[in-house]
Order: sequence, then structure tokens, then C-alpha cells
Amino acid sequence: QVQLVESGGGLVQAGGSLRLSCAASGNIFSITVMGWYRQAPGKQRELVASISNIGRVTNYADSVKGRFTISRDNAKNTVYLQMNSLKPEDTAVYYCNALRLGSIQQWGQGTQVTVSS
Repeated sequence: QVQLVESGGGLVQAGGSLRLSCAASGNIFSITVMGWYRQAPGKQRELVASISNIGRVTNYADSVKGRFTISRDNAKNTVYLQMNSLKPEDTAVYYCNALRLGSIQQWGQGTQVTVSS
């Protein structure tokens, strides 16, 4: 099992910045990819960004490219999502995700991000 604890959400004005953190614990050696997803009211959960364990290959949704940056600190077992130039349409609950060996997905509890216009 892997436990994921998110932090850093909140309320920010459009154009502002937030940094989300996701601390992983437990069987972290089984993690191959970590990512951030988001789900807005009435919409499906969507991938925002991901980063692989090997090679730190990153992947971003088109809607956040150039504004969001995903990174990881292996010494702290933590993944970050730096969000700049936030827009009202970025408002959602953001979930940390860990993809483990055997294609097992695990989720954090979610953190609310609200961007006011």
C-alpha cells in the first residue's frame, strides 16, 4: 500500500499561483509514475500532469502547458505541482495519483483549488 497526502490548495485570484504537494509513504518503491488529476463539478476527472520515476519524464494536459510544472523530490518522497497564471477554469479538486507496479492506481484525498475572477 501507498499513502498519499496532499496539501497546498486554497483560494487565489486569477493570475495568481499555488503550489500543491503530495507526500508519499508506505511501499514507495512500487511507484512508477506519479501525477496530478483534477475534477471540476459536473466534469470527469482529468489528468493534469505526471512525472515518471525513471528519467523524470513529464506529461501535461494541453490546457496547463506553460503554466504548470510538476516536479519530484525523491529524498522527501514528495511530488509538487507549481501552478502559475491560474485561471477560473482551473478551479477543481486536485488529486494526487500514484501508479504502482501491476498497474495499481492509488489516490490521495484531494485538495480544493478555487480561482476567483
